[in-house]
Amino acid sequence: IILRVVESRQRCAVFLTRVCSCVRVSLLCPQLADQFCNAIGVLQQCAPSAQFGNIQTAINKEQPPTSTEEYAQIFAALIARTAKDVDVLIDSLPSEESTATLQAASLRQLEEENHDAAARLEEVVYRGDVLLEKIQSALADIAQSQLRTRSGASSQPMPPEP
Repeated sequence: IILRVVESRQRCAVFLTRVCSCVRVSLLCPQLADQFCNAIGVLQQCAPSAQFGNIQTAINKEQPPTSTEEYAQIFAALIARTAKDVDVLIDSLPSEESTATLQAASLRQLEEENHDAAARLEEVVYRGDVLLEKIQSALADIAQSQLRTRSGASSQPMPPEP
């Protein structure tokens, strides 16, 4: 059983090395490797003990029983999600058909779109500033009008009571 686990771990390591060398993903490959190693560690922990003849093995009976199905579901979900993320990254890589000329043309187009968007943004900001000045002027006029109304009301004598 232990030999199978070791062989499985080695195959996983080789697989991950190949994936990492092809996809150069600095975050997902270590995460996937950790998940594979943790899953294998849980398998080792939960596997039934094997008899090795005269060798005495100490089993820690203080460990609470764990649900291997629960571990299996958790690690399967983590590994599947990370593998899906790796697939998305692989799909987003430029294809072999993409040449330097095509990439340069694409960059020029993106720069033009960026320049146009920046010009539109500057125009919108300018119009916003003009509108803000108009609003501030209107608020100042309203405040002056209210002050005049209040000062005019306080300077007028109160009518006599009947």
